[in-house]
Amino acid sequence: MNHSVLVKKPVGDVLSPAANAAVQASKYAGRATGLLPVDMPDEPHAATDLKLLEAAGEVFADKGYRAATIREIIRRAQVNIAAVNYHYGDKQNLYAAVFRYARKCCEERFPLPGLPNSQSKHANSKVPPRDQLHFYVLTFLNRILDHGRPAWHWQLMAREMMEPTVALDEMVAGSIRPEFEALRQIMQQITGLALNDGQLELCCCSLVGQVLFYRHAHAVIARLNPEATHDEGRIEKLAKHITEFTLMALDGVGKNARFDKEKQKLKPADKKKTRGARA
Repeated sequence: MNHSVLVKKPVGDVLSPAANAAVQASKYAGRATGLLPVDMPDEPHAATDLKLLEAAGEVFADKGYRAATIREIIRRAQVNIAAVNYHYGDKQNLYAAVFRYARKCCEERFPLPGLPNSQSKHANSKVPPRDQLHFYVLTFLNRILDHGRPAWHWQLMAREMMEPTVALDEMVAGSIRPEFEALRQIMQQITGLALNDGQLELCCCSLVGQVLFYRHAHAVIARLNPEATHDEGRIEKLAKHITEFTLMALDGVGKNARFDKEKQKLKPADKKKTRGARA
């Protein structure tokens, strides 16, 4: 079957970011399985793709990958099963495409600085690392507390964390690891630790944990402080607190690392004096 004949670019059609993300997820899934040719146009049935991915995301988030059915997905999307077969081939490919779609929507709305080809206005090597850290935290918080993001995005991720599939492996390799490495680079500049230092990785994990707390413990936080709504001002305040809190810790980590490095250069007799001074 010649798919290039079946799919034509609409004249004057301008895709929204969400529709473009749907198209890219569809193309990736189709080409990865050999279902679509590499010269496939950029706008194959964008509206159908978008409806299908949104419906699939809702069903997968609600029921999980194993319990979800293609029948329920196409019923909710109001499309023919041929759309699934044509663009994705099977449920597994559709599931992976849903993750790519959700992630791409998030990355386009709130791009992180420090990544190759980042569209963030703060993606500049001349920005001081302490400011880079603040921008990183603020972007991370905006992503996870975004009121404009469909609820199924985080529900789906929560299910995937409990019952991991190959979709998580792909997401870690394609976006989470590069973003984590960008954070590691920022913290390395602040602390002076080696990039492969285990202490540096622990610092990165601590910061990520602080940010994710406000997503995963949202229901508890809302009950402890009903007035703590996640509006723009509140998110900025959280970003400032997490950044300042982390910088104080990083300063301590860096100071201890430098102290230990200098101590290794001293003679045994001098080490005793240094320990006394440190105490």
